[in-house]
Amino acid sequence: MAEDRGVLFGAAPPGPVTWAYGDHRDQIAEVWPGSDRCVVLLHGGFWREEYDRSHLRLMASRLAADGVTVALPEYRRVGGSGGWPETFDDVRTVMAQLPSQVAATAVLVAGHSAGGHLALWAGAVAPPTHLVGVVALAPVADLAEAHRRGLDRDAVQALLAAGPDEAPDRYRQVDPVGLAATACPVRLLHAADDDLVPIALSRAYVRRHPAAKLTEVPGGHFGVVDPDSTAWPAVRAAMHDGWAPLAQ
Repeated sequence: MAEDRGVLFGAAPPGPVTWAYGDHRDQIAEVWPGSDRCVVLLHGGFWREEYDRSHLRLMASRLAADGVTVALPEYRRVGGSGGWPETFDDVRTVMAQLPSQVAATAVLVAGHSAGGHLALWAGAVAPPTHLVGVVALAPVADLAEAHRRGLDRDAVQALLAAGPDEAPDRYRQVDPVGLAATACPVRLLHAADDDLVPIALSRAYVRRHPAAKLTEVPGGHFGVVDPDSTAWPAVRAAMHDGWAPLAQ
């Protein structure tokens, strides 16, 4: 079954505030101001330059309507100035600087597809101040397996410029399935019929990290970022559940 990519092309205005966290044109974030609770939303696209933050603007605006601050960063990507290590450097910089930039006292890191990979990585390796949770939507949660499968024209090879046998240390640094467990709650949402990123990658992650919670949802790869999809109620609930530690 072909995935419905309609949500990628929906017209949605950019965030009302922009923040440059570096000098490169891609080192920018759009921000929907709200409360002192902030969702950092990392877009996907297999880390490639042809995909940018615009396709998550609708999702960002819907999340912001719940009263939280939403930050939608851009980052350098493969085919432009990104890849290893620049893509990771940018996400690390965002995580370090954003909480003070938006005066956040609680931060939830979320991401879709390749952005889900980056969210899992950031939660474990570069957690922002006041991190309360990670929500990964159809994430590329096992890079070595994604490389073995050659997902999206060998996207992992393009990102890391090497396979796991050629650069094992590189994979040890950035492959979520092999990283130490994130200290805060981690939630993954993935459709069993995802044609682009198999749910097997998320299942491998929760086998290695049994404290993480995997929820299977309907709707294929893009349903988890479409506010009008049947998967959206589960996504929205996971975002709200992400603030649960604050109530303890």
